[in-house]
Amino acid sequence: MKNILRITFVAPFAAALMLVTATVTAQTQTGPAGDIPDNQAFVTFRGNGYSLQAPEGWGRTQRAASVTFSDKYNSIRADFSKAVKRPTPSSLVKTELARLKATVKGFAQPKLTSVTRSAGNVVLITYTATSPPNAVTGKSVTNDVERYEFWKGGKLVVLTLQAPKGSDNVDPWKRVTDSFTWR
Repeated sequence: MKNILRITFVAPFAAALMLVTATVTAQTQTGPAGDIPDNQAFVTFRGNGYSLQAPEGWGRTQRAASVTFSDKYNSIRADFSKAVKRPTPSSLVKTELARLKATVKGFAQPKLTSVTRSAGNVVLITYTATSPPNAVTGKSVTNDVERYEFWKGGKLVVLTLQAPKGSDNVDPWKRVTDSFTWR
């Protein structure tokens, strides 16, 4: 009787311990929601006069002048257009910030700077925004957004990267933005 009681008590405890261990292990291996894994593979995408690397396996939605790669709350979007002048932080304060504030849900904390990427000097706008609702859960999160404006000879590509606030995507995002080249 003592052995049956001991097994009855130990078995549920052991099962619970294995479940907790599996959950902690899974969280440790995948990282927080929004983090792009360090071992993520990338593939080259060729757009309208440009190319860039995007994470392999992400969904792709393509329209005439834009492409979006997405996975859960992460997204990378490239929009191609014509622009007579090279954008500058001061020109974008006058035009883009007002437009973003009016059209981007939860737009907040904008900062404009000039940065250098492999394709040259670009304007970077960082801000936070509310993600579109998840198709399954309907849940939205606050995203960190980096918006790069690449310009060359009358062509403009706006590259917008988004991930849940606090995600550690510095290296993958740098890889994507440094991979951008004009063709």
